[in-house]
Amino acid sequence: MTAALSEDLKALLDTPVFISVATIQPDGSPQVSPVWVKRDGDAVLFSTTIGRRKEKNLRRDPRVTVLLQPFDSPYTYAEIRGTAELTTEGGQELIDELSVKYTGKKYAEFNPTSVNDTERVVVRVTARKVVGNI
Repeated sequence: MTAALSEDLKALLDTPVFISVATIQPDGSPQVSPVWVKRDGDAVLFSTTIGRRKEKNLRRDPRVTVLLQPFDSPYTYAEIRGTAELTTEGGQELIDELSVKYTGKKYAEFNPTSVNDTERVVVRVTARKVVGNI
């Protein structure tokens, strides 16, 4: 069963707000990373590369939690619990779009060392449950 995002949460996800992504390590412990985010309807999208810990964790166990907490409103938050789907299709386009959203520059301009990165991955999170006060 999927959960819908509130209109306020959607609006916030459309701004350059950071999210924290929690995945499950092979030993069951959590792994958390701050990332840039995009919304596609009620889905949350972020980017990573093949071989990074969060990519490996999500391929092994697609359960994920996304926490959004605006820096200028620390008592406002939303936790999106769901399932991740990964694809390399559109990976470079997504990181470029996110980079422009957050920095005003294409990703290679913002991070010149990215030419050494492995292939980009699009992570699409489908919400199962949303909690918080957004």
